[in-house]
This record gives sequence, structure tokens and C-alpha cells, in this order.
Amino acid sequence: MPILRVHTLDDSRLEVYTKLTQHQLRNAIDPERGIMIVESEIAIRVALAHGLEPLSLLVDEKKLAAMEDVVAQLAYEVPVFVMPHALASELVGYKVTRGTFAAMRRPAQADMTTLLRTARRVAVLEGIVDSTNVGALFRSAAALNVDAVLLSPECADPFSRRSIRVSMGNVFLVPHARFEGVWPLEGIEQLHAAGFTCAALALSDTSLTLDDPSLKEHERLALFFGTEGDGLTHSVIDGCDVVVRIPMAHGVDSLNVAAASAVAFWELCR
Repeated sequence: MPILRVHTLDDSRLEVYTKLTQHQLRNAIDPERGIMIVESEIAIRVALAHGLEPLSLLVDEKKLAAMEDVVAQLAYEVPVFVMPHALASELVGYKVTRGTFAAMRRPAQADMTTLLRTARRVAVLEGIVDSTNVGALFRSAAALNVDAVLLSPECADPFSRRSIRVSMGNVFLVPHARFEGVWPLEGIEQLHAAGFTCAALALSDTSLTLDDPSLKEHERLALFFGTEGDGLTHSVIDGCDVVVRIPMAHGVDSLNVAAASAVAFWELCR
């Protein structure tokens, strides 16, 4: 496919990048035809290395030389659009931009039953709606040996553009699935049935510290992390087998969920 130069964001060929909402990209009516926008050279390379299907590429002209090998491996029918640097900044809304985007087919969500059958350490996210936090958590999960990430029904989409970018493509390395049914009752029951000990990361007078040796004795451990504002709900904490806290200094009571997850993964998933 020849390089196609574009000079306006009103070009109808760019609508997947400029016009469609996250909901429209995800295509709830027909998820198998859903699309995601992968932003940054690193994330695009990770996605392609894991066999994800590209539909088109949109590149800042200043980044084209660095992407030549990527362009060369694309199928002929995959269009490569090249835009002026100023247009790339306009697209993302700020001057500093990585300047590389790909529209790609969304991979199928992993099967929950299969994940629970094979995993030993999983992260369970309840109500985390900030896609930056979700992306950062996936990056830590990939680096620190987490087998899967499980999401409550209202969590942000790991395949949103921001989550993918913040994770540096690591959302493609760690399988994830979303709980269905009554949350959290049926979700915790499903984990217990699969042999997991459920550990809530929360502040509690009866909590264990993260370095408590007993936590590493569990063959299968599910680590629960709560929403950015209030943390885990009482129903999740009550349903878990143990409550765990990260010891703090200087009167600090908690960490951002992305930072807390990295600390917990390092201690319990090695």
C-alpha cells in the first residue's frame, strides 16, 4: 500500500481516529468487529508482535522514518496515512505527541473459566474507572508475574486508547476478563470455587501487613484493588478471606492504586 498523505482531520478516511467514540469503537452490538486505537510506537510494535490485526496506520511525518520497518511488514491492503506534525498535535490536543497511531481489531476477551483454571496470582479490580490507572496497573502486572487481571463490571476498558498507551502495550501481554452476574457476591464465589484465597488491599484494624509470611503460603491468591476514591466496597472486604495493608511512614494512609498494586505484586507474585 503506498503512503497516503493527509492534510486535514476532516478527511473521511480518518474517522476511526477522529470521530468515533470509545463506545462506538468497542462496538457493543458486535464485539467481534470491535476496533481499538493503539497509540505510540512501542505499543504498536508490541501489538503486532502478538499477532493483533492492523486495519490502518496514522503517522506523524517526523516519525515515519522510525516506523519504516513496521510499514514494510504490513499487508498491502492496510493503508498508511501520513500527516504533518501540526496535525498530529491537533489530533491529540497537545503539542508533544508520540505521533504514531494504529487502528487495530480488538482481541477477544479471555475466557474467565480458563483463566481461573490455570492462574496462580490474579489481580481483581473493583470500580477503577481511570484508564490511566488501569494502564499503569497492567504494566506492573506484566512486569511482576501476575497471571491475569479480572475486572468488575464497571471498570474502565483496558483496550481504551489511554490505557494502551500508559501500559506501553502491556495490556496485550496479560490476559484479562470481566466478571458477569451479581457483583461482588458471584465474583468472589467464582474465585473461591477455583481455589483462590481472596485478599483485599484495604485499611483495617485486623489487616495483615503485606510482608506477612502467611500470604505467600497460598497456592492461589486473588488480590483485590478498589476504586480511586473510596477503595474497596465493604461488601468486597467482608467477602474476602483476608485484609492486607501496605505499611506506611510519615502518616501517609494510602498509595495511588497503580502504585499500591506494583508494591503488592512485587511482594506476593514473585
